[in-house]
Amino acid sequence: MTALYDPDLRRETPLAAKLKARIRRDGPISVRDYMAACLADPEHGYYVARDPIGRAGDFITAPEISQIFGELIGLWSAVVWQQMGSPPRLALIELGPGRGTLMVDALRATRRVPGFHAALSVHLVETNERLRASQLSRLTGSGVPMTWHTQAREFALDTPSIVIGNEFLDTCPVDQALEVGTQHLRRGVDLDAEGRLQFVPLSHDGTRAGQNAGRERDARDGAIVETQDFTVLDQLRAALGQHHVAMLFVDYGHIGPSTGDTLQAVRGHESEHPLTSPGEADLTVQVSFSQIADMARRATTAAPGLAVDGPVSQAEFLGRLGIIERASKLMSANPEKAAAVESGVLRLLAPQGMGGRFKAVGLRSADLPPLPGFAE
Repeated sequence: MTALYDPDLRRETPLAAKLKARIRRDGPISVRDYMAACLADPEHGYYVARDPIGRAGDFITAPEISQIFGELIGLWSAVVWQQMGSPPRLALIELGPGRGTLMVDALRATRRVPGFHAALSVHLVETNERLRASQLSRLTGSGVPMTWHTQAREFALDTPSIVIGNEFLDTCPVDQALEVGTQHLRRGVDLDAEGRLQFVPLSHDGTRAGQNAGRERDARDGAIVETQDFTVLDQLRAALGQHHVAMLFVDYGHIGPSTGDTLQAVRGHESEHPLTSPGEADLTVQVSFSQIADMARRATTAAPGLAVDGPVSQAEFLGRLGIIERASKLMSANPEKAAAVESGVLRLLAPQGMGGRFKAVGLRSADLPPLPGFAE
């Protein structure tokens, strides 16, 4: 749910100035283009140079909460590799790997799986130079070949592949359509009379719609339909070719069809309006897992359709992977850290928190068996 509209709280960030100049020159922009600019503008985009993770940042992800999360994802990957027939070469791809914490924990947990590390080459898709430096520092000496990419379409692999994306899909830009009577108007961003950014309805030609069409006060939950741009999924399928592929995405979102405005901004661990601090706040949306499933099943000229496992809640997924058993062993071996281990696991499993709000979905080649964690 978007934070309350308050134009007086808007901050004149460098990206805000750049976007205002663009709008004055070219006219209103879509919500999708606004979100893409806020996250990935080459000069002032949120993910270009800052480290947003941790207490000093804007949010904390599951791998930073508990090492068990990354360990279980690593062991999940090893089991999937075995399901593929333990091929001699395997590409393990992580999208948006943050500080590299998940991959560090995953590789540590799987180092004793016979043959797994010998088969591995790790590919990290990261646009942020600062985070890439952190990943390089933490993963140097892992004994596994590492390659970095800025986008999924940069590589073409001729090996079986496993793709991991934790809190990645929620940053894929979203289009919003306003339902106004029988009209469906695209939602966009324009300037108000005082030159401040504001949401507006757009006509089909991209110009601002009439004054009375879909006014901001009419954009309540149920009046907005969102469609995310999951082009990255088709890019991955094309890059991975005809070999066995398995993908795991964990993110917050909804399973069934849903309407309403889910675009949100977070800065300093606090919610704010998405127009308040362009380029200096994290913009995300709730992922439509039904849209991901529909897109995955659809065959393209470059790749066949994928089978879909789930989605299930994060609590169900981690529970089936043995998070409680792993936590018990870790607490027994490190009694001085038992309270911290227990606290982290409870946070990951909380039904009203991450455990229920976050979902996991698995995508796989149709001839592979169901992926671990998605069946009783």
